[in-house]
Amino acid sequence: MTNRSPSRRPCWRRWTSCWLVGVVAVSGCQSYDPGCTFYDSAAAEVCYTTPAGAASQLTIEQPVSCNEEGVDMEGPIAIDPNTPVEHQDISLEEAIQHALQNTRVMRDLGGVITTPDALVSTVYDPAAQYSNPLSGEEAALSAFDATFAAGAFFEKNDRQFNNSFIGDGGQLTQDLGNANFELRKQAATGTQMFMRHLLESDFNNNVGNRFGSPSQSFQSIVEGEIRQPLLQGAGVQFNRIAGPNAQPGQLNGVLLARTRTDISLAEFESAVRDLVANVENAYWDLYFAYRDLDAKKRARDYALETYESVAVRARFGDEDGTNENIGQALEQYWRYESEVVNAQTGRTLDGTRTGNGSGGGTGRAPVGVRLAERRLRLIIGMPINGGAVLRPRDEPQVAPVSFDWSRLASAAINERPELRAQRWRIKQLELELIAGRNLLLPDLDVVGRYRWRGFGEDLVNQSNQPFSSAYGDLTDGNFQEWQVGVELEVPLGFRRAHTAVRNSEHALARSRAIFKEQKRDVVFGLSNAIADVQRAFAVVQAQYNRFQAAERQIAALNQLEKSGETSIDLKLEAQRRVLDTEILYHQATVDYALALRNVYFETGTLLNYNNIVLAEGASPSCAYADAVDLSQRRTKPLDYTRRDAVISAGPAL
Repeated sequence: MTNRSPSRRPCWRRWTSCWLVGVVAVSGCQSYDPGCTFYDSAAAEVCYTTPAGAASQLTIEQPVSCNEEGVDMEGPIAIDPNTPVEHQDISLEEAIQHALQNTRVMRDLGGVITTPDALVSTVYDPAAQYSNPLSGEEAALSAFDATFAAGAFFEKNDRQFNNSFIGDGGQLTQDLGNANFELRKQAATGTQMFMRHLLESDFNNNVGNRFGSPSQSFQSIVEGEIRQPLLQGAGVQFNRIAGPNAQPGQLNGVLLARTRTDISLAEFESAVRDLVANVENAYWDLYFAYRDLDAKKRARDYALETYESVAVRARFGDEDGTNENIGQALEQYWRYESEVVNAQTGRTLDGTRTGNGSGGGTGRAPVGVRLAERRLRLIIGMPINGGAVLRPRDEPQVAPVSFDWSRLASAAINERPELRAQRWRIKQLELELIAGRNLLLPDLDVVGRYRWRGFGEDLVNQSNQPFSSAYGDLTDGNFQEWQVGVELEVPLGFRRAHTAVRNSEHALARSRAIFKEQKRDVVFGLSNAIADVQRAFAVVQAQYNRFQAAERQIAALNQLEKSGETSIDLKLEAQRRVLDTEILYHQATVDYALALRNVYFETGTLLNYNNIVLAEGASPSCAYADAVDLSQRRTKPLDYTRRDAVISAGPAL
């Protein structure tokens, strides 16, 4: 091969190269908007101030399809007193069952339109947390998965060296190719294991080549490496908590991921409990609305009968048939007629729901049959309008109930999902503190490598000549290398690690203080619930006796009216008392039913009381097989240091 003498490049090439570099630099520094400068305040204001109509100019390239499929678009039914109404009786158990079967978003009687999306609970939340690619369990386990990596690079080198022993008289021409394959695995103990395979193809014109100049040669390398941390990052506990290669404040081990899933499950249970409580709230609101409507209809009919009686007396010249008495009876009739309309249709008032007065909800004033019925349809997932009008089938319980305080208090502390979620948060912070203290240790690793080398003119060759095949030379094991060493890295002062530990300690102290106050709040709510049961039952008895007394009074006045010994004022006043006492009695029975429900709500056993059980979905069949295999491996090992007693002196069979 002839040697090429170096030649000077023409000057115009240098100037051309400089000119191209300048053009690229200037174009890279040019602003996107030429009209926007930092020296003109007006231009800067135009560039950085959003126009008023900019929002209306934004368009979505692929908008979400919006249709009415699956949404009940039927309008509300108009009120017609002459049209018979078809009713559908429904029990509380059926309402709860229907709600659980048709709920994807945990509905609240306050609505979800104004609630931020992140605060709305759905049935997908636990699964979303489990499958979170950043903080889920599978994401944490993926750090221990084996990884395969490969790369291949090819070079063309043409250089002049100030050394005549390189290449051909200092001129090196080379075609170089490198390929590498690596399989690495992270163990739960923190051990990093690597298995590498490297290939090199070198075609050059070195005059000292073994196979002539120019010539090609191959190298084949198989290498294994193990890196074991001794202080920071060592041990199964740390790696299960923080994960491999963890840094202060960046912990994402499988144990922390599991605690996040458990917190999500506890929050999901709270959402389901609130849903069931709101179903019961809507159910008893509708029951009370029907009772309120019936009572006001009867009062209206009584007022109409009184008016007709007074009008008849006026025709016959009776002294009770005065215009004053007629107007008074007629006024009471129209008063009750307006109340009947309100009780039938309802005004848009807030009904009973969780959190209003008590955890489970305290009874509110009647909201009307149709409005209460629509709320029940909303919470249980039925079409808002159309079909038969729902009517409660169950009656509220009025029997006396007593509770064991010590048993309820213990159950509330153990069963409330809010306290369970807070316990998991405390456990999560305790794990983070353990991992943070490990990060206060120096990063000391012991490293071991072992390498087999092979060299040959060809990569694969059947010849038995020395160095004819790189793989053949590799398998002969003639060239073996090893390396053992330690690596130490110590951040002087451990400022970040100490900050992370202090932060974990403060967060843990905060969570424990919150947990203590939460337990006090649970005891407070349970005390109120039990006291409310006693109050509500006493009110039920009192209102029932009052209602019976009012009924007795109106019956006596009716008898006196026949003999003309009473006045219209007393009769109309007695009718109002009957109406008020009847409504208050039914409200007291509903309050007693809600008070009993609130006891189970405060103790955290409302779902168990309604025979509702939450369970995770079935795992794949292979997971069960793996669990059985791991269980068999955990059996008690043989103790070879102990000799069993002799059972028989006879020969061994």
